[in-house]
Amino acid sequence: MRIAEQGARIAFQGERGAFSEEAAIALLGEQIVLVPRPTFEALFASLEEGASDYVLAPIENSLAGSVHRTYDLLLERSLYIIAETVIPIAHHLIGCPQARFEDVCVVESHPVALAQCERFFAAHPHIKRIVADDTAGSVRHVVELGDPTRAAIAGARAAEVYGGRILREHLEDHRENYTRFVLLANAPRVVPDADKLSLVLRLKHEPGALHRALEPFARRSINLLKIESRPVAGQPWQYRFYLDLQVGADAPELSAALADLRASVDQVRVLGSYRAARL
Repeated sequence: MRIAEQGARIAFQGERGAFSEEAAIALLGEQIVLVPRPTFEALFASLEEGASDYVLAPIENSLAGSVHRTYDLLLERSLYIIAETVIPIAHHLIGCPQARFEDVCVVESHPVALAQCERFFAAHPHIKRIVADDTAGSVRHVVELGDPTRAAIAGARAAEVYGGRILREHLEDHRENYTRFVLLANAPRVVPDADKLSLVLRLKHEPGALHRALEPFARRSINLLKIESRPVAGQPWQYRFYLDLQVGADAPELSAALADLRASVDQVRVLGSYRAARL
């Protein structure tokens, strides 16, 4: 099944060459229109503004954990998950075309990328780190400066897009580094062979509330893949819980489980039924 139509406009956070751009192409192919957006707020607003047809947003990194802004904006904008993809994250040291590794003394990148390359910086203590807004944007900046003493940490695609030179490959501390992205739309979609369901719920503020919410799934052997809590804005110490479940929307046991769930919580919203990404 084609997830998005040919020529669909896919918004992502960051600049051209970002890991999000790589994820969009991995999920949807080359026949899409890429729409870079500078911030997460601008990314999620792109559908409402008519600037994009779909939004691709990072939701979880295997090392850094959940991307909380995505969880919050997903609910604020009333969007739905229709697909997901997982890509490996490989950090490379990228300089301007005339750069040499021996001359590099300053490296810039997004703070998460810098933090995932601690062993590299420990081995080269003379190199100064500078925090930037975006991995790909840091490559663009370094290439534009043309200073051989400056480099950036980003993916190989950023070097290709901006004409940078890869000076060192795989700076990441752990090779098992993956980011999961979700494709979002204005409306839910029926996805054939869907095997994953995401929902968000708000519990009653009483003892055993979480246990009662999860019990309908456990009783029917529906596997819980992930649970994430986020505070409710303006209501201190109140939380919403996001669940990922290993179940298709047409599974016969799901309707009964959701009915039991709705009877025990204050609010439930299904965020989407889709195919789970495979590594």
